[in-house]
Order: sequence, then structure tokens, then C-alpha cells
Amino acid sequence: MIPAKEGNDSSFSEARPIVHRMAQAFSNKRWKATCNANLPAPNTPYFTPLQPIPAGTASDPQPDLKELPKLFQPLRIRGVEFPNRIWLAPLCQYSAENGMITPQWHMAHLGGIFTRGPGHSMIEATAVLPNGRITPQDLGIWSDAHIAPFRELTTFAHSQGQKIGIQLAHAGRKASTVANWIGGSPIASPEIGGWPDDLIAPSAIPYDDGYPVPHALTAQGMKDVIKAYADAAKRAVEAGFDTIEVHAAHGFLLAEFMSPISNKRDDEYGGSFENRIRFILEVVDAIRGAVPESMPLFFRLSGTEWLEDILPNEPSWRVEDTARLAPLLYAHGVDLIDISSGGNSSKQKIAGPLFSESGGYLKAYQAPLAKAVMNAIGGTVAYPSSKISSTFDSNRPGRLLVATVGKITSGVQAEQLLREGYADVVMVGRQFLKNPGTVWAFAEELDVDVRMPTQIGWVFVGRAPRVISKDSDKGSK
Repeated sequence: MIPAKEGNDSSFSEARPIVHRMAQAFSNKRWKATCNANLPAPNTPYFTPLQPIPAGTASDPQPDLKELPKLFQPLRIRGVEFPNRIWLAPLCQYSAENGMITPQWHMAHLGGIFTRGPGHSMIEATAVLPNGRITPQDLGIWSDAHIAPFRELTTFAHSQGQKIGIQLAHAGRKASTVANWIGGSPIASPEIGGWPDDLIAPSAIPYDDGYPVPHALTAQGMKDVIKAYADAAKRAVEAGFDTIEVHAAHGFLLAEFMSPISNKRDDEYGGSFENRIRFILEVVDAIRGAVPESMPLFFRLSGTEWLEDILPNEPSWRVEDTARLAPLLYAHGVDLIDISSGGNSSKQKIAGPLFSESGGYLKAYQAPLAKAVMNAIGGTVAYPSSKISSTFDSNRPGRLLVATVGKITSGVQAEQLLREGYADVVMVGRQFLKNPGTVWAFAEELDVDVRMPTQIGWVFVGRAPRVISKDSDKGSK
């Protein structure tokens, strides 16, 4: 529990259940008749209004009694209920110093999205070790000093009734680079805070020409990384996060172990498919053992490296490998697989119907990768609403859940992906950057009545009816 700040009403931070408050209220007839208090959010060291229904929750039943779209059906995973299937994807902000969250920027950036009701918000890749940052300005959670600033963020999210997760990452041989908008050399030198001589990978193979050669991890080095993931997971729990995602996509350390193009080891961690996934399963096991059973665990990976066409005769990570890995992840305690693509080779080529002739990504261009996994695990349609499924308390869904990400820009498109069995959840990134009210926009597009935060929503639904009681009249004389 976060203590109340000096001078604040302690009731703002005390765990006084709302049910208890309302029971007290209704035992008082006069209060029942004139209840007009702007109640505070519980367990919060400052005043912000209580959100009796979290933003992003659809009315059920809808006013016109029509079926609720899959996109707005709640989903329960272990001990956490998510009000809808429109989730904020992790988006690097390159706005940290020594791994420390910048409260002003991150609260402004994420707060505007939190308050408008994504079903779940995943913050950006957060390094488990200092040399695991993508850039010197990435977030980190390798120290206990990182916990309190993160707790400020999770406290605000929870004050709004929202769910928030953290993505744990190590960039491997792609660490010590510069922010994406900076031109020139992609490598962050020591002069600007980089560590090009301290990169690690499964094998001493650089990402591309001109990139530093990483150090191949020793057996002890792998143990140290696994412990770093477990310690980071414990800190994430202490910081108040609702979920954890393991970042194993885009050519970062775990993806490097999985792929035969970057893993040339000749020990039990290289060679065969089973050996190449051994390290990631050990990381997953360590994290699962470090967090409560009720905490959902997600896993992001690249469904393909996009080398099938350009290097057809060379082994690479392909969608068939992803489909093969999926049930193993579920067996090791992963609840949802988040499928992106590419990032492990500069030679990658996104081809076929997923890429336009003009060079831009087509909408939902990665959805077929998610569909292949859904087919492999027997998912013919999005997982049913938590209101009708048997998932409760710490129980898991009956199968691995699948999320798709990449150029999902409309409610109709997102709903179609769920109804046609491409995924159970849509992860949305760019669209939330463009419009923090994306959930509201998708709801309007699908003609769904959805809850918004009280401070914003009342403007659109009108003022509450007001009644002057006889007692009030007497008091004014």
C-alpha cells in the first residue's frame, strides 16, 4: 500500500472498499436521498474521482440489445479481467536516463491513453540489465531504485480502473544503438552513453556490417541473464504491474537464440530447434516461478524473419517454427503469444500480399502469422467472453491466447480479425499515438455504447439529474 502524502486525507490511500462505503451510505436514509459525493479512487495518494466502471467497458446488454462485438467482449486471464480486446502495444519512447522512467513524459504520454480505456496497456521494452537497453535512453528495471517511479505510473493506471503491463527485454547484439529519428551511425558510442564493447549474444556474430561484434554468452553468462529476468519480474510485481510480457521478437537477445541465423552454438543451446528454444524456455520458467500464479504472462516473438523468399535454401525462423513453439510456451506457463515479425536480419524482405508495391505496409499485414498459430492450436474464433467462459480466479484459458499487431487502424477491421479467427486480441500501437481515443473511435465505428472516464464522458451524455430535497430547502432558509 502506498502511504498517504503528508497533509492529504488518509482516506484517499486507505484500503476502504467501495462496497463498504456504499453499505454505510445506504444505511443512512438521509445520505441515501442526497448522495452526491464525488468519491475518490481507492488506494491513491492524491485525489482523482472514482471510476465506478472502467473506461473501455461496453454496456452489456447494449441499449438496442444487439450482440456485443467480439472486440468489446471482456476477457479473463488468470486473476485479471480485461474489459475489451483493444490493447496498447509497447512503444519505445527513448525518454529515460539510467533506465529511470521520466514521470512527466511517461505520465503525459501514457496517461492520456490509460484514461480512454484500452483493454490493457503494455509499456515499452524495459531492460533487465544495463547492457540490454536498445538505446542509452531506454527504460530499465535492473535495480530496486526503478521500482518506486514505476509504482507512480501503475498507481495512476489503477486509479482509473485500468490494467497495465511491462515488457521485459534484453536487446542482445542490437543494443547500444541510437533513437530511430537520429541519422548517421546507428551505433551509440561511449561518448554518448553507449556500450558497443559490452554487447552479448548467443554467438559472436554482428547484426550487420559495421555493427559491433558481440560477446558469445558463456554458461555462467546465460545463468546471469536468466536471473536478471527473474529479478526484474519480482520488481515488476512490487511496482504494481498487472501483467508481464517477455520480449523475444525483432532480433533481440531471446530471438537471437531462437534463430539459426544468429545462433551458431555447438552446445545444448544451439543447433536443433529443441536446443535453440532451450534458453527462452528457461527464461520463461524463471519468470513464471518469480511471479504470482494469478499474474498473466505474455510472450512476444517474430512469427517469421522474412527470409523465406530472399534466402530460401538457408535455415531461418519461420512461421512453422512459431506454430511449433506455441504449445510449448503454453505448457511452460505462458498465457498469450503476441506475434510480430522480422528484425533479426537486414536482408529481410516482406513480400507477397502483405507488402504494397509502393513499399508501405498493408493494413494488418502480420495477421496471417497469427492465423497460422491459431490454426495450429485449434483456435477457430476469438476466445469467448469471460461472462460465458469458465475462466475465473487464477485459472487459465483452455488454450494459448493469440494477439496480432501491425497496422490495425479501424474497428471494423479489428472486429473482422477476431470473428474470422485470426486472433483473440488486437495490439494497437501507431493508432494510439495518433489518437489516444482509439477505443472510443472503434466503438463509434461499430455503434457500441462504451464507458469513458467520468470527467470526460459526462460532457457527451449530459449532466446528471439534480433534485433539491426538502431538507435542503429548510437548510437554506
